[in-house]
Amino acid sequence: MSEQYHDEGTTAQTLADDITAEVSQVVVGTESATELLIIGLLTRGHVLLEGIPGIAKTTLATSVARAVGLEYSRAQMTPDTLPADITGTRIYRERTGEFDLHRGPIFTNVLLVDEINRATPNTQSALLEAMQEAQVSIEGETLPLPDPFLVLATQNPIETDGVFELPEGQRDRFQLKLRLELPERRVEAEILDRFNADPQHGPRTIEQVVSVADVRAARAGVAKVYVAPGVRDYILDLVAEIRSHAAVAHGTSTRASIAFLNAAKARAAIHGRTYVVPDDVKALAEPVLAHRLVLDVDAELSGTEPVDVVGDALERTEVPDTNGTEWALAAKED
Repeated sequence: MSEQYHDEGTTAQTLADDITAEVSQVVVGTESATELLIIGLLTRGHVLLEGIPGIAKTTLATSVARAVGLEYSRAQMTPDTLPADITGTRIYRERTGEFDLHRGPIFTNVLLVDEINRATPNTQSALLEAMQEAQVSIEGETLPLPDPFLVLATQNPIETDGVFELPEGQRDRFQLKLRLELPERRVEAEILDRFNADPQHGPRTIEQVVSVADVRAARAGVAKVYVAPGVRDYILDLVAEIRSHAAVAHGTSTRASIAFLNAAKARAAIHGRTYVVPDDVKALAEPVLAHRLVLDVDAELSGTEPVDVVGDALERTEVPDTNGTEWALAAKED
């Protein structure tokens, strides 16, 4: 596919369509997952991808990075990975008698963290400052990270040996969590056909179809998306319903509410709207909120999952009685 960079008038919808079309050349049946990654890109939100091994988590993340033309690096986490292996360190050079800065893989636009739950809590925490403030501290010196900067981390949910569950503070830094499931038969058949035709089929064939300038222009458009008071209150009502749920020991933070709002604005823009509708909020409730919840012991023993809590909240929370036309008019008048 030829280069198709745009100008500073790029919309989020155009950008998302171009990235999705290019990524689908390699990764089949993951359009909704690709959309969530694009939402993260447009809102400076980090994304956690969960799924069993071999269902293209890393391939999807790599493909999106290549389609945007962003510099990316990969960190394979293991129990003996040290914080300095990610952030970098200063190395003494005997020839000069000075310490030179050796930058770690975190100094990139997109950091692909494979199997983040295999790293120890000490190494996991090395990402906290970078994810929240887009900077890294190395031996007392604070260094800025490139813009854009995005962490795409994968984790395997089925293994328990040699893994360390992400603490609440770390999970809260991820704006979105998406779960990749096994593909349907027809999708898996297409995957087999593609690999049968090209055994080396993979992200290497992905071409850059948008530029960083396009991303910045689309971000500016997302920031202008209108959120009606009724929709804002719908977000607040959902968050409050979850916090007061009987199964929840610790609910979501204010950071989660802000992430919820920003993600809804990005989804609206991707779908060609200048205003948020309740469907945007509903679609993002699980990926934004579920991974942040801490359930009480009784709920865990009974088999209740965070996604169940979010589902209950969606059923119990009243949807704003307003139509899209009114929101659109309000957006124009705002």
